[in-house]
Amino acid sequence: MYDYWLGGKDNFAADRIAGDRAIEAYPDIVHSVRANRAFLSRVVRYLVREAGIRQFLDIGTGIPTANNTHEVAQAEAPESRIVYADNDPVVLSHARALLASAEGGATAYVDADLRDTDTILAEAAGLLDFSRPVAIMLMAILQHIDDAEDPYGIVGRLVGAVPSGSYLALSHPAADIEAEAMAEMGKRLNQLMAEKVTFRSQAEVAPFFDGLELVEPGMVRVQQWRPDTEAERTGPAALWGGIGHNA
Repeated sequence: MYDYWLGGKDNFAADRIAGDRAIEAYPDIVHSVRANRAFLSRVVRYLVREAGIRQFLDIGTGIPTANNTHEVAQAEAPESRIVYADNDPVVLSHARALLASAEGGATAYVDADLRDTDTILAEAAGLLDFSRPVAIMLMAILQHIDDAEDPYGIVGRLVGAVPSGSYLALSHPAADIEAEAMAEMGKRLNQLMAEKVTFRSQAEVAPFFDGLELVEPGMVRVQQWRPDTEAERTGPAALWGGIGHNA
């Protein structure tokens, strides 16, 4: 669905049906996913340019589109290393076909569920050096972990595995922005998708950053996180996002 909303071609009839049902409930979903993609690009550029990060663990990759994490990072620093993780074999087959690392850098793929942090970390260690800072990327994925599955504990285990100087970057669909439309969209998606969604309020997203120092401007709507243009800043998007630093 994410690929469909972004205007890509790597999607299926069921994705388009569910995607259109979501658009009916929340017409700005297309703007939201594009704003989330732009947020990812700005975050990666910040992490490479200003924070000096050269290692990324991107979980919940999705079918590759434009401006993937490795493309943005390696455009700034070709030696950057990126490990992607996803639990969908279709996504991984596309990833292997479409994602090619820049010369001097490296990209790897882990077939694992976000809930299985031990497998992700063990396999990522084949490429990433966990004695050096790593940026953990969780872009619009945590909504697939409901409260009973302890999403905060999952994030805590990931953050606890990376050293001082590392970062956590995440975005999360909001329950408290255009709340009625978002609630209806969530209801429709949960009727059509095998993986259910749990949207969260700003107060519920904030604890994912517990123990970390938030990078300015803090945890805000994704379009308001260091936008490149006024059009980016004022666009509609119902997601919270931010970066935390493990100082």
